[in-house]
Amino acid sequence: MTPDEYCQQKAARSGSSFYYSFRFLPDFERRAITALYAFCREVDDAVDECSDVGVARLKLDWWRTEIDRLFEGRPEHPVTRALAPAVRERELQPAYFHEIIDGMAMDLERFHYDTFSDLKLYLYRVAGVVGILSAEIFGYSHHRTLDYARDLGIAFQLTNILRDVREDAQRGRIYLPREDMQRFGVTPASLLSLQHSENLEKLLAFEYARTIEWYDRALESLPEADRPGQIAGLIMAAIYRATLEEIRLDGFRVMEHRIELTPIRKLWIAWRTYRHERRQTRTQGGAAHTGP
Repeated sequence: MTPDEYCQQKAARSGSSFYYSFRFLPDFERRAITALYAFCREVDDAVDECSDVGVARLKLDWWRTEIDRLFEGRPEHPVTRALAPAVRERELQPAYFHEIIDGMAMDLERFHYDTFSDLKLYLYRVAGVVGILSAEIFGYSHHRTLDYARDLGIAFQLTNILRDVREDAQRGRIYLPREDMQRFGVTPASLLSLQHSENLEKLLAFEYARTIEWYDRALESLPEADRPGQIAGLIMAAIYRATLEEIRLDGFRVMEHRIELTPIRKLWIAWRTYRHERRQTRTQGGAAHTGP
């Protein structure tokens, strides 16, 4: 199995919304972003699938060393070997990869956040930085595109937090800020015991509105000139926002069941978004050449 095939299998097995957006990319970008996603899955699994905190730390330390080896030109793991062409061609920076690992390590150190400001560092590390690296892989001409990518990544992670309240609580983790919980009368004990309540619905409605603001902020930052190159992110945004809307339409009953879109619906949203963006690009291109 080649490094690229390893990463492809890792992405396909996850069933993630990211996988559906990769299908519409040119070959180089598709292989690079699949390798980046596989890296994120590897370091995330090192934390989530390991019950021994000490062992999890050792695994993350191994990945830190492996990232150093990657940038020294001697990667060992299939994922870092698959990442090597993108690192060279797009001049990706090692600090970003270390930042992602540091974000995953926070799950070994913190099980709750007092304020949204406290949570933002975690969101930046595990999702905002991934957005920035994705934009670097896809290419851009305006620096504001990095702001778009960072904020879109954060919006994705906020969506995940709403969707995964139950799963996170089962691991003893609470990502909803304590100040928000207190505002709506939701206690840590009620979350950890997986209780649904009216107060929880109000809290999640508040977090839903905050998440929408992050999507809007991200999309407003994307310059039109860079929009065609960032089509994969726009596809992901459409799928994630559809998931977010399903959570709202279901009455925020995330303690009772997990909200997920079917694979066929994800593929349909991806295709529809791709066609829409391609039409917009052709229309704007034609308008740009229209004279008096």
